Amino acid sequence: MTQGTLFGLGVGPGDPELLTLKAARVLAGVSVVLAAASPKNDASRALEIAAPHLPAGAEVLRLDFPMTRDRAALTAAWRENAEKTLEVLDAGRDAAFLTLGDPMTYSTFGYLLRTLGELGPLPRVEIVPGITSYQAAAARIARPLVEAEESLLVIPGVCSAEKLEKLLACADNAVILKAYRNLPEIRAALDRLDLTRSSMFVSRLGLPGELVCEDLADAPETPHYFSLILVRKEKA
Repeated sequence: MTQGTLFGLGVGPGDPELLTLKAARVLAGVSVVLAAASPKNDASRALEIAAPHLPAGAEVLRLDFPMTRDRAALTAAWRENAEKTLEVLDAGRDAAFLTLGDPMTYSTFGYLLRTLGELGPLPRVEIVPGITSYQAAAARIARPLVEAEESLLVIPGVCSAEKLEKLLACADNAVILKAYRNLPEIRAALDRLDLTRSSMFVSRLGLPGELVCEDLADAPETPHYFSLILVRKEKA
């Protein structure tokens, strides 16, 4: 029996209309949809976004990925989910693994791919890129991410304040993703670098409760998980 193909499929930042035509076509043709979710939640946000594009009666297999830094727990979950994925593929069925934004940008799909490689020869894999949250945020506020010879640095907001400040200091412009956890430290770093006035906070883009703050002081103290900050250094 021929092994099925695994599609790493980016569903974009939240608006179902931001799926690419290719992503919609792949969803219409696969046998199984793999939906990553937290064990603490019943729903999968990526699945909710993709739902309007799924054919009637589509088979959905939920894969639980714990939100933890416990390396042993994460490794066990990645292995279990990789084995479940292989069971589908080994049965000759094509599967689409849904991921928020883009599959190759801070995505669970990367961990799944690596674990599949550790279990044996990689199955046939096709990756369908998706629109990232920061691309959609820049479009939402009509603000170019980069121009001419400028650089753009993508930073995880969960890194230390010291590392964040060093990275921001050397970039022309930056995107701080996952700005939900350390917002006070992020604000302080931006203040020290005199970047607060040129930074904008965006949360739940394209979803109910969307929030855009031109002043970082207006951002909530405990932001939603889907929050980011766009940083653009003012030129002389």
